[in-house]
Amino acid sequence: MIRIGIDIGGTFTDFAVWRSGDASEELISYKVPSTPRNYADAFKTGMEDILTRLTPDPAEEIIVVHGTTVSTNQVIERSGPTIALMVTEGFQDILNLQRLRLRNPLNIFEKRTVALIPRNLVFETPGRMRHDGTVKQPLDTVALLTNVRAALDAGAVGIAVAFHHSYRNPAHEQEAYDAIKAAYPDVNVTLSSSIWPKIGEYERAIVAVLNTYVKDRMFNYIQAIDTYLAGRLSNYKLFITRSNGGAMSAADAMAYPVHTLLSGPASGVTAAQFAGRNRADRKIVTLDMGGTSTDISLIQDGKPIISGSAEVGDFPLMMPVTGIEAIGAGGGSIAWLDGKLLRVGPQSAGASPGPACFGKGGKLPTMTDAYLLAGYLNTENFLGGRMKLDAAAAEAAMAPIAEALGTDTAAAAEACIAVATSNMVAKLLPFLARYGVDPEDVTLVLFGGAGALHGPLLAREVGIRSVLVPSTPSVFCAYGGLVSELVHDTVAVVQGRQLDGKDLATEYAALVEQGRIWLDAQIPAELLTGATFEFSAQVAYVGQSFQIDVSVPEAAAVAGDLGVLEAAFHQEHERLYGHGDTEAPIYMTELRVRIRGGMPMPVQDLMPSTLIPVTSGAAGGAVRGGVQQSYWGDGAKVATRLIPRSTLNAEGPAQGPAIIDLDDSTILVPPGYSATSEASGAVILSSGDR
Repeated sequence: MIRIGIDIGGTFTDFAVWRSGDASEELISYKVPSTPRNYADAFKTGMEDILTRLTPDPAEEIIVVHGTTVSTNQVIERSGPTIALMVTEGFQDILNLQRLRLRNPLNIFEKRTVALIPRNLVFETPGRMRHDGTVKQPLDTVALLTNVRAALDAGAVGIAVAFHHSYRNPAHEQEAYDAIKAAYPDVNVTLSSSIWPKIGEYERAIVAVLNTYVKDRMFNYIQAIDTYLAGRLSNYKLFITRSNGGAMSAADAMAYPVHTLLSGPASGVTAAQFAGRNRADRKIVTLDMGGTSTDISLIQDGKPIISGSAEVGDFPLMMPVTGIEAIGAGGGSIAWLDGKLLRVGPQSAGASPGPACFGKGGKLPTMTDAYLLAGYLNTENFLGGRMKLDAAAAEAAMAPIAEALGTDTAAAAEACIAVATSNMVAKLLPFLARYGVDPEDVTLVLFGGAGALHGPLLAREVGIRSVLVPSTPSVFCAYGGLVSELVHDTVAVVQGRQLDGKDLATEYAALVEQGRIWLDAQIPAELLTGATFEFSAQVAYVGQSFQIDVSVPEAAAVAGDLGVLEAAFHQEHERLYGHGDTEAPIYMTELRVRIRGGMPMPVQDLMPSTLIPVTSGAAGGAVRGGVQQSYWGDGAKVATRLIPRSTLNAEGPAQGPAIIDLDDSTILVPPGYSATSEASGAVILSSGDR
């Protein structure tokens, strides 16, 4: 069997490949430049090289798990097609009213988010469902189809439907779907109740709108790569990673692409969770720094945090996703002057033209150029020696910044790095405080093309004592595709109901059955290695206006043991807020079940010993050690050792300052830290007082 994980970033498209066989198993990493004009081109280029290398047998099973930013970019760039929204009569302004809140109420110039759909393409339809799921007014399908016709005549190519209280009873939305499809079978239609049926008419409408907005492009993209795979392979299965850290079938991704909006970063967290299974670290902070952005997440006791209030671009994504927060710029982010103020990002040089030092025509100074000028990159071993860096081009790009700051290019590069680090600190510390985590108690796991470069500088700034760099840092999100499971969430809204134990068991059983039906449609039974269920509930004290997520033991959920659920809530409330009142009445708003379907994946100990790094371009020469001059924040040059990854443990822990060369990445060891290699292939950086 061959399993291939793929992650498309703004600069590179990454591949991680696992092959299982009777005699041996191997892992391969691979990178090709991304092709933003048509992301499928980079996918095909990389796959061709991999298939040529592996020469799979026609009968060999191949599983492809693909993460993509195609849907995300379309939302952020607002480059999607014209679509329309059907709402309940009287609620035409739902997308503009939103929640009557501004993101920053202290900014007198703050403006409410501009909707993806203009008001004239939001249509009211007579018909009303009560909050308890009973029908107050039947749906007027004649008026609905008149609205659909007007939307199509106005240029809409997709229809989102979000009626009031469809989370309780989706009958009106389903009736609308049937009527629209009967009249216009080729029209793209999304129902809010089919994605995440929960309370919150605005948030539910946004989910339906986003799904409709990206559906055509994702359908065409997935269909293109599926057609390519069908022409090259006779025995393959294509899966797409999703925002909750799992994966789903290509057919599901084409129908519900909203689930892919945060899939790339979530795959990296999944990989970190897998890599940390046998480690003692109870609190892990992941830092994924690629070419255009930097994301962080938190894993506690082996479980990633789950967020129900993520954002994509300007819009809320109210469904269970891996909790990820953007904290800064990436390796391709452009440094610029805002008057006399130095800033970094959010603009990026991307894959084309890329940083100036890549020699592809880039003229603007980027973080990668700053790393080179600060002496953090080994010019003779970038990407294993397969890519030469142009220091003169980096100097020329940084010269205007240096001139404006009244300094030389090396000092300007240091300033750029300091600004980027400060931006990260300003986001990381509040993030940790929100979850009650002390920086000294976490292990920072670094990945992405620039994660191992900048992450140690951030760790030194905030006092993180332990840093882990996995053996495949630059393709770690792609590696997440190798270890991800099929994951699906189901929800039942129970707000306003008094549940007894029988009701609890019945609701959970129905959610489990929904999960089983979903899993059966995803993968042939012979490829499924097992299925597990995770139960949770949203609970609050009576009188509270907010709820907390409570994990419910499976035995208690199956048996409908309300006492165990209530005790778990009191305990979690006390952990979070230092207070729990076992005598106070509680209420539940939602019950949730997450199903995990296992697929064949590499064993954890396989990763280091059989990793075969592969990159595009000519083969590099032997990696040699040495010394070069680097800057470490005080404006003075410091002799810095260059250490090949293969010789890291030859003379005991490597003391910083040092630069460790990997074939696909560079690891900085700041002053005050030492580096050692683990049997797992990971590199561990520890501060002197740990």
